[in-house]
Amino acid sequence: MKIILMRHGQAEDETRPDSARQLTDFGHQQAAQTADYIMQHYTPDQFIVSPYDRAQQSLAELQVLAPQVPVRVQDNITPSDNAREALAELAKVEAKCLVVVCHMSIVANLAGLLTGDSPESFALAEARVLETEFFMSGMATEKDRFVPKQPS
Repeated sequence: MKIILMRHGQAEDETRPDSARQLTDFGHQQAAQTADYIMQHYTPDQFIVSPYDRAQQSLAELQVLAPQVPVRVQDNITPSDNAREALAELAKVEAKCLVVVCHMSIVANLAGLLTGDSPESFALAEARVLETEFFMSGMATEKDRFVPKQPS
């Protein structure tokens, strides 16, 4: 099984509630770059996304290229959620190639749990491809990584 963990693109400053922050124009470009990379190299069969606007907007760039892939919103993959609880829920998903679009710091914590390594920050709209036979802590290996253009 492939698990692709993707952080959302650049979002606006915190001028509204965190859940309502929008992607900037640059953030949309970043998410589109990452979506292009994912769809050129992988065949996702399930998308899981945070309920927050900026994650939903990042996912929309993937949906442009793969409108047939089913989407499920997972409420416990927001920035301050518990990665162990999120991982337990993600483990219930049946997919050969799962894409999860969420936020720092939970995305780094999920990657760390899956690989058994210390959490490492994700760049904006970065995607990491992990491979595992079993969806459990310490069983995954990182196989690929894509980082789109970052703000200067």
